[in-house]
Amino acid sequence: MQEENIQNFEEKIKMADKILSDLNNKDVSLEQSIKLHEQGKKLLKEAREILKNAELSIEEIGDE
Repeated sequence: MQEENIQNFEEKIKMADKILSDLNNKDVSLEQSIKLHEQGKKLLKEAREILKNAELSIEEIGDE
């Protein structure tokens, strides 16, 4: 489960990075930029949640 979360986290960060690159492309329309921005926000929120859960797991291990 932990390894799966790490892969998901890394995949989400890579996808967000690609979206950032796409947003920096001057050929992207305003409508597409808005969609990409929303997708990026969602990915980063999910990645933060994975990190938060990992931190909680580490704290629980430390409390044992």
